[in-house]
Amino acid sequence: MDKLKIVFMGSPEIAVPALKALAEHFDVVGVVTQPDREAGRGKKIVMPAVKEAALALNIPVIQPERMKVPGTIEQLQAWDPDLIVVMAFGQILRKNVLELPRLGCLNAHASLLPRWRGASPIQAAILNGDTVSGVTIMQMDPGIDTGPMLKARELPIESYDTTVTLSAKMADLAAELLIEVIPDYAAGRLLPQPQPEEGACYTGMISKADGMLDFTQSAEALVCKVHAYNPWPCAMFEIDGETFKVYQAHAVIKKEGLTPGTRTVEKGLPAIAAADGLLALDELQAPGKKAMPGKAFLAGYRKWQV
Repeated sequence: MDKLKIVFMGSPEIAVPALKALAEHFDVVGVVTQPDREAGRGKKIVMPAVKEAALALNIPVIQPERMKVPGTIEQLQAWDPDLIVVMAFGQILRKNVLELPRLGCLNAHASLLPRWRGASPIQAAILNGDTVSGVTIMQMDPGIDTGPMLKARELPIESYDTTVTLSAKMADLAAELLIEVIPDYAAGRLLPQPQPEEGACYTGMISKADGMLDFTQSAEALVCKVHAYNPWPCAMFEIDGETFKVYQAHAVIKKEGLTPGTRTVEKGLPAIAAADGLLALDELQAPGKKAMPGKAFLAGYRKWQV
């Protein structure tokens, strides 16, 4: 029996394990990913992680700025896939693409749908203090993550999880789930089930300004923000017009509160007063410096306490 022909659409690192797993089990005839972009202070041109993986696997790649760019649909037709699989692609698929493969399009979405439909489900789950998330494999329709579901699997969110660590776990889970689901789906043994509307909510795009910390919030809310926005846009605060970044933090709840925003020291760590206690800074970065543990930062930054 011939292997199922699949086109994979994805862009960032979280989608790489899914591509590799699909290439191992099926015939991945092509990859669609975002264009190469400038990155970093040096504006170096960087290819998407999925493109890098696809080239290593000798899979053809196209990088349309938009799916409607001339030649894109023609290339999909030439690849003639049985199925399109999408994970963190970053573009909306229109009807002409959704209906092109005989088995349609499947999406590996990094949440337990219908919770956190949209562009940043991992960040939203951490930001809102969720203790569990997961991956849902769904059949795509013209809506934003509204299509019927094939299978979902839960994943606990630990207190120390950041978007970096949770994304890595989501990536492996998505790859595992896709390999389970696709054979049964293709054979008609697994039928899509409509999403419930109860509990449906959306999350949008994140901007750099979202990372600025507001110390009138609770310490726990600030910790969620620090972990949700690691690595981007990164939680930030300002001292004398300079911006400091925070990568890891924990809450210290204290009844005798300082004025929110006051800098202090808590058990050898730099800390900032929040609405109900302190945000203790476990890892942070001063302007022009590398990220460092809080204790090392405190040893080198003499102006911390005012």
